[in-house]
Amino acid sequence: MKYCYVVSNGRLAECSETESSILVYENPSDQEREELCRTYDLDPMDIEGVLDPDEVARVEFTSERTFLIWKMPDNVTVKGTIQFQVSSLGIILTPVKLVFIAPREKVQVDGRGLKRVVSIRDCLLRVILSNVRHYQAHLKAIKQVSQELETKLVTSMENRYLLQMFALGESLVYYHNAIETNQTVLGKIRAAAEKLGFTAEETELLDDVMIENQQAGKQAAIYTSVLSGLMDARGTIINNNMNVLLKNLTIINVVFLPLNLIASILGMSEYSAMTAGTHWAISYSLFALSMVILGWLTWWWLTRVLERQHMGGGRSSTI
Repeated sequence: MKYCYVVSNGRLAECSETESSILVYENPSDQEREELCRTYDLDPMDIEGVLDPDEVARVEFTSERTFLIWKMPDNVTVKGTIQFQVSSLGIILTPVKLVFIAPREKVQVDGRGLKRVVSIRDCLLRVILSNVRHYQAHLKAIKQVSQELETKLVTSMENRYLLQMFALGESLVYYHNAIETNQTVLGKIRAAAEKLGFTAEETELLDDVMIENQQAGKQAAIYTSVLSGLMDARGTIINNNMNVLLKNLTIINVVFLPLNLIASILGMSEYSAMTAGTHWAISYSLFALSMVILGWLTWWWLTRVLERQHMGGGRSSTI
């Protein structure tokens, strides 16, 4: 699918292809790919690189056009685990044309960041700036999701939340790599800004884009370091929660072991014979009360022993 635009009164307006200065190819067909290769002297492998989400960001300069592959964030998909992924965006810049090649979704050219557009180069920089801010918004969302998962991990005994943390860590690695490669592309464009015909205002905007992209890269690096550094600690929390549960179950079993033994022995008519002269309601009430007292004393003794062992281990580790 092909969309055609022209810069008019600081905005992008749809127009016919003959009047257009900005073209957007969304998931180009085979015919449109041949048209791109023929019109802008592209290799078919260049188009395949744009459609490949694993392609590295790069830029190529020729005397007639500039071709670059920009890494942009995808919309978030939630399928059991939240995953943040990146894809490629192809951009062709000539003195009179600006072409976007999107693998799936249409490039947003009607957003808030694309107001007061004055030229095709200005449009290019504003689209890139919009992508950088999209990264920043996703990084903020990743931080919030990470904090929510940390809260759930404190009491969790399952691996589900830990697997979601691993998915977030993997997404952050991809984001950090994409932002860093995009920074390299921006640096090459900045070095060739005068050759590409950038005005002073457009060069200043390019510098702002580079600064924001650099900040996004540092933010992604910090989040990646924090998330990966605490991953082992979060796994230890789950193991500790499981150990606490097993300890409580063990205490319950130990408390009921002597009670089961006594109830089994005295339940074979011996207790009835021993209390033949007492009313059964009184004798069995006393029996139940003694069982409760014995169970409580066993629980109290076990907890005191475990507390002393824990305190003793803490003193030895401190020394």
